[in-house]
Amino acid sequence: MSSISNEEQLILSQIQHDIMLNQILTWSAVNSGSANLPGLAQMAAMLADAFSILPADISLSNPQQHEIMKADGKVQQVEYGQHLVVTVRPDAALQLLFTGHMDTVFPVDHHFQHVTWLDKNILNGPGVADMKGGIAVMLSALHAIENSAIAEKFGYQILINSDEEVGSPSSAALIAQLAKGKAAALTYEPALPDGTLAGERGGSGNFSICINGESAHAGRNPDDGRNAVLAAADLGLQLKALSQAGLSVNPAKIEGGSPNNVVPDHAILRVNFRPKTFELQYFAETKMHEIIENIKIKHDVAVHMHGGFGRPPKPIDDKAAKLFTLVKSCGKDLGIDIKWQSTGGVCDGNNIAACGVPVVDTMGVRGGSIHSEQEFLLTDSLVERAKLSALAISRIAQKGGL
Repeated sequence: MSSISNEEQLILSQIQHDIMLNQILTWSAVNSGSANLPGLAQMAAMLADAFSILPADISLSNPQQHEIMKADGKVQQVEYGQHLVVTVRPDAALQLLFTGHMDTVFPVDHHFQHVTWLDKNILNGPGVADMKGGIAVMLSALHAIENSAIAEKFGYQILINSDEEVGSPSSAALIAQLAKGKAAALTYEPALPDGTLAGERGGSGNFSICINGESAHAGRNPDDGRNAVLAAADLGLQLKALSQAGLSVNPAKIEGGSPNNVVPDHAILRVNFRPKTFELQYFAETKMHEIIENIKIKHDVAVHMHGGFGRPPKPIDDKAAKLFTLVKSCGKDLGIDIKWQSTGGVCDGNNIAACGVPVVDTMGVRGGSIHSEQEFLLTDSLVERAKLSALAISRIAQKGGL
């Protein structure tokens, strides 16, 4: 660690394992599933209190309205929790962005509600890795820097949203707003158990396609009917045929139908697209519209599509590569071998990168089995990852950017 300056050493020495661990234990005891509005409100209040140790303006931002298509084809507004926004030194020339999410995938009635020690280093529990552990790491790193002269060299904003696990539909506009003018961003999704970070990410689009046909008796006059389920199945097959290298298409569910003696007049196809590039996203969108028009004619049905590409592809451009190199260099000085790999998963890092801001989005704890009741946190990664963040942030600040 000879290349770490005395000032940086002082920052790193302030990071404390027990404080982070106690925060995680407290936060993970609160169910904050994406649809649990009381739990999210409680979590937001706890986080606002925790982040008050920073010299910050702290506020709660109301969620943007968002609609989903129900099984009957009607569109319904969905309620989401408020998002926590923390602003520090907004007038500083250099501005950074840090993001995390308070929601988990575990609903209020899920049986996975408590933490369990699997051994002295492995903590199992809802959100311990994804990402209440990451939030603790973020706060620890920033608090340590705030107690140094380096703090005055930069300003920053923090967003902890309430809907990341469902695609950030009510916070996407807020992410874009906060990303404006930022030199770089760090997001605190968990790293893999061996510390590998996510690099390039594909995008993701979710669509609900409603098909309305014409009902008829399946025995007396079937030809007078327009079979919506058959049209949905045909549509799913044609969309699936778009799959190729760099583009995954997953027709996931058909809802609708009728009794066996009735030609079904209603169906909804739910489908997910995963394009690795913007070119493939454009290809998928264009072809999807073409196929839908053909389905309308072929099956003589009405079709209404709802949804979109909420997570744009996240390639590694020159600015992102520069940020990854800086993080890798900080890891080397801390004795950590930083590696990264492409992934098909998506997160708020996709949205940030789409704004032209370089981002490393797996700066959180080492852990695994996320989105399952086997989710775990390796607690020896708390200090390690907080130091990695603190050193990276400090060096960006000292350089005045990347």
